[in-house]
Amino acid sequence: MTKSKIWLSSPHMGGTEQKYVKEAFDSNWIAPLGPNVNGFENDIEKYLGQDVHVGALSSGTAAIHLGLILLGVKDGDEVICQSMTFSASANPITYLKAIPIFIDSEPETWNLCPVALENAIQDRILKGKKPKAIIAVHLYGMPYKIDEIHDIAKKYDIPILEDSAEALGSYYKNQKCGTFGEIGILSFNGNKIITTSGGGAIVTKIKAQKDKAVFYSTQSRDDAPHYQHSEIGYNYRMSNICAGIGRGQMEVLDDHVNLRRKMHEFYLNLFESIPGVKVFTAPNEDYFSNYWLSAITIDSKLTNGIDSEKLRLAFESENIETRPLWKPMHLQPVFEKYPYYGEMVAKKLFENGLCLPSGSNTTDVEKERIMNVIQRLFT
Repeated sequence: MTKSKIWLSSPHMGGTEQKYVKEAFDSNWIAPLGPNVNGFENDIEKYLGQDVHVGALSSGTAAIHLGLILLGVKDGDEVICQSMTFSASANPITYLKAIPIFIDSEPETWNLCPVALENAIQDRILKGKKPKAIIAVHLYGMPYKIDEIHDIAKKYDIPILEDSAEALGSYYKNQKCGTFGEIGILSFNGNKIITTSGGGAIVTKIKAQKDKAVFYSTQSRDDAPHYQHSEIGYNYRMSNICAGIGRGQMEVLDDHVNLRRKMHEFYLNLFESIPGVKVFTAPNEDYFSNYWLSAITIDSKLTNGIDSEKLRLAFESENIETRPLWKPMHLQPVFEKYPYYGEMVAKKLFENGLCLPSGSNTTDVEKERIMNVIQRLFT
């Protein structure tokens, strides 16, 4: 008999989502606007604090695309982007016919390396092309080195687009991720901390920017009695149905963060006596990670030849989903022609790392199955 699948990160409903969706059906608000959209945006704004303004969109990718437009990125401009990330961080750069400049990670947070970042900025300026923006990612929910990265960005007067797709509920020095950059973005894809089935949001510090993003996201329709368009627009607005799911999910967000962090503790305990396996953990108390995904690195020299691929296959044989760390963008066929600055940190993380089942709905029985795989392989 086939064992049930243990997913890496599956949706986890709180129970009140259907109430908001039913209200949308009952009032016939089946459209990319409505009370749930407004309510969801207000819920996120209250949660994030810092007097931010939030626009609910169809995806985090759409938010990055519109964020780059708001930052003035155009054809031929250069945009710095963290290399170790999902391709959605980098793809919108190319939508605008801009040029991605990829940067290595540093080993503590696995995010943008400050040294490589400044080297890249200086070199691009020497080449006559000052970068137009920096896309900084909170990988797997771990805040990047915010003080160092923002000091560099300020020094060279380059705006930061903060990719918090994986980091809702994380914070740095008690400030929520998504509120540090000139523009922030969130994702509510089905595998995230909370989900709207599919969806995302743009976070701005200026209301006029939020309003402009919403304008772009609804096909840039001018204020006229007929359909008139003076700018190119996009079909990027979140629907009232999806926003209703999001309103219910916001009610359990903190619970989901706590459960993900308990999964991280589960892995810390599981691997503490296994030499050569290191659980990805916040470097100090300034960093509060939601641990969207718990991840490990394996030094096969210390594990009798057991590497991340052998562990992945062992889990796969038990119908348990795991996944290698993100393959760095500068190693991807579609991006390998673009400039890269740094050393081999991101490459080595990819070669030796593995993401483990991290869902907030992981049961005790599923944890036991995970533990059994580890114990059989490493003992």
